[in-house]
Amino acid sequence: MFHKEGFKIILIATFILAIGIILLENLVSINWLNKLLALVLLISYLLILQFFRNPKRNTVINDTTIIAPVDGKVVVIEEVFEKEYFKDKRIQISIFMSPLNVHVTRYPISGKITFSKYHPGKYLVAWHPKASEENEQTTIVIENKVVGKILYRQIAGAVARRIVNYAQINNQVIQGQDAGFIKFGSRVDLFLPLNTKINVKLNDKVKGGEQVIATL
Repeated sequence: MFHKEGFKIILIATFILAIGIILLENLVSINWLNKLLALVLLISYLLILQFFRNPKRNTVINDTTIIAPVDGKVVVIEEVFEKEYFKDKRIQISIFMSPLNVHVTRYPISGKITFSKYHPGKYLVAWHPKASEENEQTTIVIENKVVGKILYRQIAGAVARRIVNYAQINNQVIQGQDAGFIKFGSRVDLFLPLNTKINVKLNDKVKGGEQVIATL
């Protein structure tokens, strides 16, 4: 199953693969070179398919737990001052996605979207200390009746050049639903209340849409 954000790119890639194979058969007479170039085309095509995959996730909806919004590796767990929206101290959890990870963003908790804003910016590598402040990103706040408000950011990386955000102000969203997509490498930051119990450690690999990473 592929994500809708990849349909156009997959269609173009399929066309390029077909044309490329036809051209190789007619223009490259050296057998080993023909096979090598065909293999390069095929691997590139498979990587595109792999990137836009959208596996089904079985979310257990719970208003007191935060699930991983994306697949990836936990690269930050620390107390920080969140200066854009809350303007107070929060626990930040950052999850880095390599180009090989599933890049679907899922809502970490159910609730009402109270804030959604796009910020243009740079394209530093996603694990760079300043990426959270300087890179292109979107900031989204979800208000949940049980735990209050939590904030997450979709952050572009050195390769990612487009952030898709489905969160619209006043929308009611459900934990685990598609919240957006970040194309070709990136990270997501979560900002949680200080009394949150963290269920992951640095360098843990997490599974978006299913794994509980914090309890409120």
